[in-house]
Amino acid sequence: MFKVTLRLDPEALFVSGAMSQSRLGTVLVGGGSGFIGTSLTAQLRKRGYDVMIVSRKPGPYRMTWSELSQSGLPKNTTAVVGLSGQNVLDPLRRWTPGFRQNVWASRVNSTRSLAEVISAAPVKPNVFVSISGVGFYEPSETAEYTEESAGGEADYMGRLCTAWEEAARGVEDAGVRSVIIRSGVVLGRHGGMIQQIFMPFYLGLGGPIGSGRQFFPWIHIDDIVSLFIFAIENPEVSGVLNGVAPQPVTNGEFSAALAGALHRPAVIPLPAAAVRLAFGETRARMMVEGQRVLPRRPLQLGFQYRYPDIESACREVARLRYTPVKPY
Repeated sequence: MFKVTLRLDPEALFVSGAMSQSRLGTVLVGGGSGFIGTSLTAQLRKRGYDVMIVSRKPGPYRMTWSELSQSGLPKNTTAVVGLSGQNVLDPLRRWTPGFRQNVWASRVNSTRSLAEVISAAPVKPNVFVSISGVGFYEPSETAEYTEESAGGEADYMGRLCTAWEEAARGVEDAGVRSVIIRSGVVLGRHGGMIQQIFMPFYLGLGGPIGSGRQFFPWIHIDDIVSLFIFAIENPEVSGVLNGVAPQPVTNGEFSAALAGALHRPAVIPLPAAAVRLAFGETRARMMVEGQRVLPRRPLQLGFQYRYPDIESACREVARLRYTPVKPY
């Protein structure tokens, strides 16, 4: 006589919609289908959270922005994350007034919408974690910036980050904890900058941008995702966190580390003039100038980095074979 044992896969149950509501609650993610959002969504689900993505397109475990405005937060929402934003450095888009407006609206307006829904909710989430950028700080080859440093008005990116963060802080009047993560360049094999430059570096055609002396504030994708989860799960965390690795490097040092991890040279620089021609002066400044940004508050709060140095980060992203992250 045969004995049949049924093993139920929790992930299969979740995908089919049969799983009961998570005891950890729901995390609502605005912009959850992008580079950071895809990895964050996958990790949150692995930890046992339900995740709902706010997107322009309907789909499984998604709601549109209009649905969010009409219906409010999903039941049992414990945290809200704001990651929405048009790719500023999209090489296929010219820096026109229309594109600038899209960049601004995709960050500021979407963040404000999330903050307004949170403030209006009868049962409020514990925290609103919103992304911003190190573009808040003025580019400099000599200044050193921590979370307490002044900024936010030197150029377009500074003003954008200021408006972006002000929109996020709207939840504080409603008594909701607010965390703002000023992210550096996120390094990951399946998206962002590495996806764009991997092939030129692999072919031995990579090199620094401009002089290479400009600082390159960076963080590995696993660490920025962990920092978001750290902010969600620790009630004592609030205010601004610099989402960068603890090792400041220049663009030239980053280029040498990536090329070294691929066992390739890095001797072909990309002239600053070519960058300005391709991207326009405003966007080019983000690439040919930089900021020395330190993560003082994450370190003080006890956050642990998996990739604290550029060599270990580049070795991880330099793998030829990798498994794309799946949010579901």
